[in-house]
Amino acid sequence: MTFSAQPITDKNCPGPLGRRSFLQAGAVAFSGLGMADLLRLKAQAAQSDPETSVIFVWLPGGPPHMETFDMKPNAPEDYRGVFRPIHTNVPGIDICEHLPLLAKCADKYSLIRSIAHKFADHGGGHKRFMTARDPKEPVGFVNDYPAVGSMIARMRDHVNRGLPNYILEVDGGRQQIDTFSLGTAYLGAAYAPFTVPGDPSEKAFKVQNVSLAAEMENRLADRTQLLQGLDRMQRKIDGSGRMDALDQFSGKAVDLLTSAKAREAFDFSREPEHIKDRYGKHAWGYRALMARRLVEAGCSFVNVIMENPYVSGVGSLKNGTYNWDSHAVNCHLFDDALVRLPLLDKVISALIQDLFERGLDKKVLLVVTGEFGRTPRISNTLGSQTGIMQPGRDHWPGAMSVLVSGGGLKMGSVVGATNTKGEYPVDTPLTPNDLWSTMLKHLGINQNHNFLDHHGRPMPLLPYGSPIAALG
Repeated sequence: MTFSAQPITDKNCPGPLGRRSFLQAGAVAFSGLGMADLLRLKAQAAQSDPETSVIFVWLPGGPPHMETFDMKPNAPEDYRGVFRPIHTNVPGIDICEHLPLLAKCADKYSLIRSIAHKFADHGGGHKRFMTARDPKEPVGFVNDYPAVGSMIARMRDHVNRGLPNYILEVDGGRQQIDTFSLGTAYLGAAYAPFTVPGDPSEKAFKVQNVSLAAEMENRLADRTQLLQGLDRMQRKIDGSGRMDALDQFSGKAVDLLTSAKAREAFDFSREPEHIKDRYGKHAWGYRALMARRLVEAGCSFVNVIMENPYVSGVGSLKNGTYNWDSHAVNCHLFDDALVRLPLLDKVISALIQDLFERGLDKKVLLVVTGEFGRTPRISNTLGSQTGIMQPGRDHWPGAMSVLVSGGGLKMGSVVGATNTKGEYPVDTPLTPNDLWSTMLKHLGINQNHNFLDHHGRPMPLLPYGSPIAALG
């Protein structure tokens, strides 16, 4: 299977941007009824609580596969770039020289080098990846179909461990539902992620709607009474009986806000200093550490956004850019990579080691990816910030690299390969759907389960895709 793709070379490519705000789970103020609606469960047969989770690290803008996990040292100079590969602790697997910590733990992850699709715009790429479907429009970030994270949340409705089952960690100001094509479409706003915006390493950082401030705890009874009053009012308005179970859902809303497990999961004071140091005491580091704490506490799906390295203790770089969108017009490809790759190296290697040391490598599947790779051939353009010629790579959905760790899968291996110039898969061609299928299998979720869309038509969770056999 060969994927053809045209690179995006817009002179002012802004990267993933929000298009409009929808209801955000993490931003709903505690008015009682709103939170109850957010957590409303639909009747399902009782099931045992699944023990599996996914940490999905998203690198918006498209990380360069040929500067990270798919080095091509023998390619022509205008393809291979200036970075060199180094050996890992698994013979035959080489990665970028600026990922030395990941090189030391390659036996604890596997690399997929042959995922590709056909959507070269950020919006189209996000929608294609996040929904597992070809978008109706190749641009824009508003979903035609639910993001897979929301479908997972719907399938885990029955799981109640005192935490939301779908949590999004993201920079402040980037939490709008459309920024990364995380819309819920026909599933409804109840299955949007519980959003945790901001820098968790800051002293003033607070998680909205999880724990009550001390001065508000004595007002909980008043709030509960208010909520019950709203429930009664709703029942008078709605005589259909659909509100009969609202007390149950309202109780879950209150439980979440007063949950000891929720407070503990977000309480970094419980972590030893050497663990914090391992991750790095900055936004990316604490975001990854929070993800580990959340899945350990029972959250099903944590989406971690690692976008802007300059919120993670790194001084701003004039020839750098805020996300992974390394067009020459946006940044100097190699100078920008020298800032973000060491951060990624430290954070992801720490997360991998932590999951294995804590015995979570069977329960938790870690996935690290962006929406696409970068053009194999380097271009040189006048930088918009620097005013000088600098190298970059444009959008390239025809090839990309994905790191996976844990999940009881085969580690220390490479799945698939691209050609000698890193242009397209030549071995084991895969799509994002195969990656999602692998995640759903790990979660014990039937990918053929149907939801009804707005027109009452049955829509399968995944329209196609198979678990990646080479991962075991």
